[in-house]
Amino acid sequence: MAQNNWWRLLRRLLGLACIGMMAVTLAACSLDQFRSQAARVPRIVVSSLSDPKTFNLVTSDEASSSEILGYLYDGLLSTDGRTGELKPGLAESWEISPDQRRIVYTLRQGLKWSDGEPITVDDIVFTYNDIIFNDQIPSSLSDIFRIGEQGRFPTVRKLDERRVEFAAPEPFAPLLRFAGSSFLPKHALRQYVFSTGEDGRSRFLAAWGTNTNPQEIIGSGPYRLRSYQPGERVILERNPHYWRQDNQGRPQPYIDQVIFQIIESTDASLTQFRAGGLDVEGITPEYFALIKREEKRGNFTIYNGGPALSSSFLTFNLNTGRRNGKPVVDPIKSRWFNSVDFRRAVAHAIDRPTMINNIYQGLGVPQHSPIYIQSPFYLSPEQGLPTYEYDPERAKQLLLGAGFQYDAQNQLLDADGNRVRFTLLTNAGNKIREAMGTQIMQDLGKIGIRVDFQPIAFNTLIGRTSDTLDWDAVLLGLSGAGIEPDGGRNVWSPDGQLHFFNQKPGPGREPLEGRQVADWEAEIGRLYVRGGQELIDDKRKQIYAEAQKLVQEYVPMIFLVNPLALSAVRNHIEGVQFSALGGALWNIYELELSQN
Repeated sequence: MAQNNWWRLLRRLLGLACIGMMAVTLAACSLDQFRSQAARVPRIVVSSLSDPKTFNLVTSDEASSSEILGYLYDGLLSTDGRTGELKPGLAESWEISPDQRRIVYTLRQGLKWSDGEPITVDDIVFTYNDIIFNDQIPSSLSDIFRIGEQGRFPTVRKLDERRVEFAAPEPFAPLLRFAGSSFLPKHALRQYVFSTGEDGRSRFLAAWGTNTNPQEIIGSGPYRLRSYQPGERVILERNPHYWRQDNQGRPQPYIDQVIFQIIESTDASLTQFRAGGLDVEGITPEYFALIKREEKRGNFTIYNGGPALSSSFLTFNLNTGRRNGKPVVDPIKSRWFNSVDFRRAVAHAIDRPTMINNIYQGLGVPQHSPIYIQSPFYLSPEQGLPTYEYDPERAKQLLLGAGFQYDAQNQLLDADGNRVRFTLLTNAGNKIREAMGTQIMQDLGKIGIRVDFQPIAFNTLIGRTSDTLDWDAVLLGLSGAGIEPDGGRNVWSPDGQLHFFNQKPGPGREPLEGRQVADWEAEIGRLYVRGGQELIDDKRKQIYAEAQKLVQEYVPMIFLVNPLALSAVRNHIEGVQFSALGGALWNIYELELSQN
């Protein structure tokens, strides 16, 4: 299941833990119902912190949809959730040309979609040429297939009934992994792709929304959609046409259903887990000691996968563009945010050690890089990565050197006498992130900056950061890019759909006038392009090392804490191979439930 991480591609803005509040009593109402049903149907019950926004693999841009879609689709290749190693998936084999520009995948025989229709090479060609490479269907997926400085797509063509060829216009190291991901059924979706709605846009953009009949959602993964009740649950059932079998010829998966209970706060979700209503639960640091004491009584095990493949950071809105003549950011604040010394000062003013000790209960490590620690391309501080240690006095010196000043009340003013004050947003319901925002407000108050901290609803936050662009600063997280750095290219490319600290409006969104891209910003984007073009790992490491140094030098994102990947899993689930990369259920197809 980890292969689907490559489809999620950072779009899971706000990462592993998000969102909202929901009454525990509401969750408890359905608990007895699921306990009684569980006696009849082998199932795993997990939580989702928000309703899915879509069941469309391509247009999904948030975490709750992505985690569900991971069960509905398989890729040409699969990924070992422990090591990241690529293995055969829907493709039984692949061949790479000597110049590493061409990859030919060979499909397994007899593959079927969840509705029983055959999976064909035509489905793959349709998914790429007619959807992902279609300018009328904007998605963050298209970003990762834009190769080189020109951003050209690979060509995808059918060789015969079982073989499909991907050919890159120039060397592109991640092509094998990215092209080996999931694809969609042509017979079910062509009607949407090749027609337009009243607004003149492709009907595919609205296809397979959450109001779609579940029987119309067709996939290739171990499960298919059975039902969705907004605000309550998503029920997945075994895909009877799934291709995997064990060594004894038994069809997989073994577990009949996977239930996503929609519980819009981490506290309420943990309450359900402790009451026996959930089988898997991510453990946040503030509750680790409590839950650890309950392991034996609750018949579960807490797994520690080391630093999680996720990031947490504060970022300022650096966008200098205008809409209808009005700046998207207050020009006074924009001057502060676009001062590199201002951003460096803020980075020095945040007390990460206290954040780790108090908020994360010691279950985290400082984060300094956009590339995860587990990646072979990570540059450590010992290898020359710049860091911003907690140093309020250094922060004040940077501010004074940049023309800021202090009044008699030790309040920070800019050179024109304006009080330095901005609004910091994050997603409501994530207790860790809310605590981090509160500490940041206090830390910056010590250097004279007034922060108005506002946790807001997830969908509202997404709308402001990607559509209206009406925000000062946000506290966010990203996850899902895996160990391949190119998975983050759509964050660091100035034209990427996740380049949100200086967002370029996507197709169909109201355009901007006067948006500027800084030289360092463009250079980071170029380095990510070069990193994908280079096929020799040692040279790729040098390129990504330079990119990491530039990110830390100009701090468009102020990285904070990398938490440990912690998850509690009921002991009746057999075959768990937990890791930070794959999580608890990456090998869902081979998990079984004991009779204990």
